[in-house]
Amino acid sequence: MDGVPWWLLLLLPLLDISAATTEPCELDSDDTHCACNFSDPQPDWSSAFQCISAVNVEIRGGGRSLEHFLKRVDIDADPRQYIDMVKALRLRRLTIGAARVPALLLFGSLRVLGYSRLKELTLEDLEVIGTTPPLPGGGPVLGLSALHLRNVSWTIGGAWLVELQRWLKPGLKVLKIAQAHSLDFSCDQVLTFSALTTLDLSDNPGLGKRGLIAALCPHKFPALQDLALRNAGIQTPNDVCSALATAGVQPHRLDLSHNSMLATAKPANPGCVWPSALNALDLSFAGLEQVPKGLPAKLSMLSLSCNRLNREPRPDELPKVGNLSLDGNPFLVSGNSNPRSTVPSGVVPACAHSPLAVGMSGTLALLQGARSFV
Repeated sequence: MDGVPWWLLLLLPLLDISAATTEPCELDSDDTHCACNFSDPQPDWSSAFQCISAVNVEIRGGGRSLEHFLKRVDIDADPRQYIDMVKALRLRRLTIGAARVPALLLFGSLRVLGYSRLKELTLEDLEVIGTTPPLPGGGPVLGLSALHLRNVSWTIGGAWLVELQRWLKPGLKVLKIAQAHSLDFSCDQVLTFSALTTLDLSDNPGLGKRGLIAALCPHKFPALQDLALRNAGIQTPNDVCSALATAGVQPHRLDLSHNSMLATAKPANPGCVWPSALNALDLSFAGLEQVPKGLPAKLSMLSLSCNRLNREPRPDELPKVGNLSLDGNPFLVSGNSNPRSTVPSGVVPACAHSPLAVGMSGTLALLQGARSFV
């Protein structure tokens, strides 16, 4: 390993594989997907070299610390000497997971990857320790279109987004943050996500109304079209309306499915005005026994599927809606079906009375065939 370029040493511990194999890394037959799982007590890091031709690379560190790699690389070395080699990589999507990673190592790797054609980066089950290094003199280095983070903790706490954003070129379109340890951002330091169209904060059950207001930094998401808040501790749609109004966010599609909704008679803020751009709202798998008050006055699509409605909603309980979905509610199963429903007579939908109907994560929602906006 003495002759290995330093930038490859940086990337080695970040390669991630989910399948249990005899070798740490496995490359598929068409050289598209490569996955590494360095879970052995003495992993063979050199196995990662077979991933050099892959388009999609997953690297999982087996839950170990990667601090020892700092002794084997020169973080201050100029990566420009490897520009041609890095540009030649086919890498487009990279997943890094299951490790304790020094921030210096992580951001040093991002600096190298800035010369690649990487477009999607996923960080999951990571503990990022230490302070972030200074930004290179040339400014932001990484031109991503999508960034996904799941269960990532940072020594720097809530400042992590500000630090990470400094390394990203403008143009990020998709940001997904799940199981976050901190979403209380320093909004005065957060830069505007000028191109971001999709924000997914699903699977943050402790978020709630206050957390959502803290996470939606005012006027930082001018291009946002899709906002997903599945299993995010949301109690009423009106709570989200208030947060959107505070942040000045104008999504076109809003996914509030898989939250345990409260059947409040009156919304806490009855005067809240929903964004005029909003045309689709998903309230499926929310445990609703009645239609919530204070919904937008007009929608193109409203899903109330897989709830606990025992009767068909009256027109005065609903917004003016073009496409209404009520599938999987008890009133349909009991024989009081809406003649316009697509559920065949006598067929019990898979979601009816399911223990997964409340609080299901976005991943399980996809497995159940529920509609997803993101």
